[in-house]
Amino acid sequence: MPTPHLWVVCPSYDDVASFTILRERIQEAVASSPLQLAGIEFVLVDDTGGVDPNATALRELDDVTVLDPPFNLGHQRAIVFGVRSISARLREEDVVVTLDADGQDKPEDLPRLVAPLLAGGDLRKIVLARRSKRQESLLFAVLYRLFRIFFRALTGTVVRTGNFAAYRGWTARHVLRHPYFDLCYSSTFLSLNLELEYVSCDRGERYAGRSRMSYGRLIMHGLSMLMPFTDRIALRALIVFAGTMAASFALAVGVACVKLFTNRGIPGWATSTLLLLIVVSFVALGNFVVLFAVFSQSRGMSLADVEEGEHGWAGTPSRPSA
Repeated sequence: MPTPHLWVVCPSYDDVASFTILRERIQEAVASSPLQLAGIEFVLVDDTGGVDPNATALRELDDVTVLDPPFNLGHQRAIVFGVRSISARLREEDVVVTLDADGQDKPEDLPRLVAPLLAGGDLRKIVLARRSKRQESLLFAVLYRLFRIFFRALTGTVVRTGNFAAYRGWTARHVLRHPYFDLCYSSTFLSLNLELEYVSCDRGERYAGRSRMSYGRLIMHGLSMLMPFTDRIALRALIVFAGTMAASFALAVGVACVKLFTNRGIPGWATSTLLLLIVVSFVALGNFVVLFAVFSQSRGMSLADVEEGEHGWAGTPSRPSA
């Protein structure tokens, strides 16, 4: 197999200062590792829609390609935009690494993420960074653990991975075209039947600036992570519906048997309350599934094929190719 080229794709929203440090540390990490690579190309997706003035200087660097989405996509969709945009320039044996530009995905871990790909000839393998340690506030820690419980209850799995991932150009050119990636980048890898390998990585600290991820955006991100699992959520909802119906039928039979074969009386309020709870549960659960499905579909359609814009931003770097 020919020596692969390494492509590093990062989303940035006013995070050029952090990206500059990240780029230097990735170069140092790769140079000091035993990885055999033909070269490194950095792809920065300017998620401000091309209005960040600090990205201008990066366009002059020979190893950096700056891509300008037509509007703010969010960091998950910005990564997909970047990978899809360069897919025509990738060879199937090339290696693509995606990570956040702020430094919380540590560049020192990149060689460990890439090594399993280079150790074998399987072009379909995907390596994900599994978060083993995070630096977080008490409120975030509590909310995050509640979200994990909620996520597992709905999907049957737990997501402990983020944007830090490595895979071959084959995956970027074929798998990343799946429409679920229009909904959420990180969790789609888990929702599809893919060959995954995990590498334990600690979460690092931000290099510069401040995070713009508010709690409102975190909630939106959490909903986005659920979207690729719509089929599993619908199936679990169907099971709950069936279980509720079976329990209701059993209770109804029990009430009938008590009235027909015993002298015991059942309070009217108990029967009414049970019936009301069953109806409310059905309506609430049904509305949740319907609204979630509609929200997922509308979100996917609004971001689908954004790389094919009429202005030709797809796959076109902001500087001439070397």
